[in-house]
Amino acid sequence: MKPTNNLSNRLLEIVEALPLKPGIRILEIGCGPAAMAREISKRIGNGHILAIDRSDKAIQQALFGSKTEMESGRLTFRKISIENFELLPGEEPFDIAVAIRVGALDGRHPEIEIQSLDRISKALKKNGKLFIDGGNPLKEIKLELEI
Repeated sequence: MKPTNNLSNRLLEIVEALPLKPGIRILEIGCGPAAMAREISKRIGNGHILAIDRSDKAIQQALFGSKTEMESGRLTFRKISIENFELLPGEEPFDIAVAIRVGALDGRHPEIEIQSLDRISKALKKNGKLFIDGGNPLKEIKLELEI
C-alpha cells in the first residue's frame, strides 16, 4: 500500500509488518508528529490507536496534523512518558504496543526501561505484543503479562 501522508519507506515497512486487523487496539509509544499513527488508523477499521509522546511539541504537531483521524474516533493522543503511562479508569487494554526510536526502550537507561516494560505489560491484553525497531523491520519483545 502506498503511504498517504508522507510516510517514509522505513515507517511504511514497519506499519506493513505489524499484525493489524479491523477492531484492533494499538498503543504507539513515542509518536512524534504522528505520521505512523495516522497510517495505522487507516488500516484498523473500527479499531483504535492511542499515540503517546513525552514532548509537548510532538503532541501539538500530532494534534494539528490528525484532525480527520481524530474525528473518526480511531486516533487519540496523550502527552505522557511510557514509564509513567497507565490505563485510564475503564480504558480497554491494547492488543499491540509499538515503539520506534524510543529512548526508554533502547537499553541506555536500564531503570527507566524496566519501569517502561512493566507499564507496557500492564497496558496490554493477556496475549498482547510489544514491537520495537531493530529487527527486519521489527522485533517483538516478550513481556511478562499480568492477567
